[in-house]
Amino acid sequence: MKLNIACPSTGCQKKLEIDDDSKLRAFYDKRLAQEVDGIALGEEFKGYIFKIMGGQDKQGFPMKQGVLVPGRVRLLMAPGDTCFRGYGRRKGERRRKSVRGCIVSQDLSVLNLVIVKKGEAELPGLTDEEKPRQRGPKRATKIRKLFSLGKEDDVRKYVSTYATTKESNGKKHVRCPKIQRLITPARLQRKRAEIGVKRKRIEKRKLEASEYHKLITQRLKEQRERRSESIAKKRAIRMASQASKEQTS
Repeated sequence: MKLNIACPSTGCQKKLEIDDDSKLRAFYDKRLAQEVDGIALGEEFKGYIFKIMGGQDKQGFPMKQGVLVPGRVRLLMAPGDTCFRGYGRRKGERRRKSVRGCIVSQDLSVLNLVIVKKGEAELPGLTDEEKPRQRGPKRATKIRKLFSLGKEDDVRKYVSTYATTKESNGKKHVRCPKIQRLITPARLQRKRAEIGVKRKRIEKRKLEASEYHKLITQRLKEQRERRSESIAKKRAIRMASQASKEQTS
């Protein structure tokens, strides 16, 4: 079994191939996100604590958190779920995919580990050297937090850049990521425009509601007037008929 060991503090990663089942027995029947003492791998790992982050079998099927089986199962998954690559062709589409459970077994070919606690001795290729981060944070607030900047400082000057080389002509190009949630004068202008549109919409709705209320009151008033006129006509006709009867008698 191959062990991919990563050290987040230094940014290094190392792959170890271990065939001794006595060393791997400490990882068997463990679940994802569980911690294992590194003394099982040898004396050079004394004091180290590893966290199981994932793995895959010989056929390339990955482990999925929450599936409490040591083997492979077929699950009905939707686009956006873990261990589901690609997008659905239709809205609400689901597909049945094969994944491994979250329990470590002998069928795994690769197991991903992360160093949670550093031990006494240095590990060559993991803890003895430090690799600089090629790409820093992209969000404006996180860039300010990393460099201790204020609101008046320009975040665009502190974004991390990286160089790339084109295969066609061999020229180097300096690239930088797009800063997320950056407040610029254009963004403020768009926000003011959006607020103005909302305000106009509210005012238009209020004006239409008041006009509709006036129209309803006017129609009710006209309806009452027509009814009173019809009642007055009926009363006049009734009185005229009573007067004609009295004259004939």
